[in-house]
Amino acid sequence: MATINFLYRSTKPKAFLNIRLLYRQDNKDYTLGARTKLEVTNNYWEKQHDLKRVKDLELINLQNRVKKELAEIETFILNKFQNTNPININKEWLVNQIEVYYNPIFEKKLPVDLLNYIEVYKDYRKTEIKKSTVKKIDVIANLLKRYDTEKKHNTLIKEIDLKFYKDFDDYCLSKAYCKNTTTRAIKTIVTICRHARSLGLEVSYQLESIKPKYETVDKIYLSFDELKKIEDVDVNKLSESLDNAKDWLIISCYCGQRVSDFMRFTKDMIRYEERNGELKPLIEFTQHKTDKLMTVPLNSKIIEILNKRNGEFPRPISEQKYNLYIKQVCKLAELNTPTQGGLKKEIKEGNKQFRKVKNIYEKWELVTSHIGRKSFSTNHYGKIPTTFLIYVTGHSSEAMFLNYIGKSNKDLAMSITDYF
Repeated sequence: MATINFLYRSTKPKAFLNIRLLYRQDNKDYTLGARTKLEVTNNYWEKQHDLKRVKDLELINLQNRVKKELAEIETFILNKFQNTNPININKEWLVNQIEVYYNPIFEKKLPVDLLNYIEVYKDYRKTEIKKSTVKKIDVIANLLKRYDTEKKHNTLIKEIDLKFYKDFDDYCLSKAYCKNTTTRAIKTIVTICRHARSLGLEVSYQLESIKPKYETVDKIYLSFDELKKIEDVDVNKLSESLDNAKDWLIISCYCGQRVSDFMRFTKDMIRYEERNGELKPLIEFTQHKTDKLMTVPLNSKIIEILNKRNGEFPRPISEQKYNLYIKQVCKLAELNTPTQGGLKKEIKEGNKQFRKVKNIYEKWELVTSHIGRKSFSTNHYGKIPTTFLIYVTGHSSEAMFLNYIGKSNKDLAMSITDYF
């Protein structure tokens, strides 16, 4: 037996109502929540929705409309609940059913092959996922298309099982894809299949047994000594573009942000707050990837660059040019230490197919836009409390942060010994 409640869960004066599904299964109570697309005011919901003997015609019409839509949603969800295996019912299921209620097109002849369903998935989640995520899904779809072409078979959603996992993994290995590229593709495919299952399509009982693991990657960063070498590069050897990129590289290593964030920094984002009798510079922005509102203190090294540029940040450039320029800057800084890492190289000359090749390279060759955030995290680990570092980098947990900089629980334990 299941029941439905509707709630106003916002502090705003006007918001979408939430639906709450309550049911009992195997002597255990479950409560699932989702947001409807029915928007009302807090005043209406709290004071007018249940009023009796209303004389205001406008309010009567509003009550009738809201109650009619709530009744339709409740009937729709309860009918779906009765016709769904309880094992498939979770928050994602409820969210998807609400979407189906408002967009019944998704119930009509959903494709059962994976490639066509990927397009449905993108359209279904177009308001939730960023363009960068869509691009990554498209790359995976193209990889799957090549796989299907070679196998002369359209892979079906219900065929995503352990056999497919091994076969797809072998295919990617034969095409020289690195392990983590394959893992990322498999994880995305599993996520898409779960979405299909929530809409009632058949999936393999082995779907949840597919658990690919990422391979440990080389943790490349710039030490404080190497950053000093970069700062000390003879300015006469630098073009305006290289000097601009050099300053961005130093900023990135002292702010801990992704290139999609720091490359958007402007002086208008800076504000000053008083602490211990001093004005402290802070920069406030919203992280592009996570949508988190961030307020981060500006390191003295960043202030030096701003002073050099009359209070302005360096000129923004594309990530592609930035990656190219900072390699040249680090080469001029003589960062030549032999370092284990991966570089994208053409598989065969002229075929324009690039794969990451692991080998020993001079360190400057391995420098990319990611190195700033990695350097900030690694250089300050053990010097600044980890809680503060996680706040600055925006990692969602300490475990993710430690994995990002290549630290284990043993490293954490050894750090704790300093306090005993």
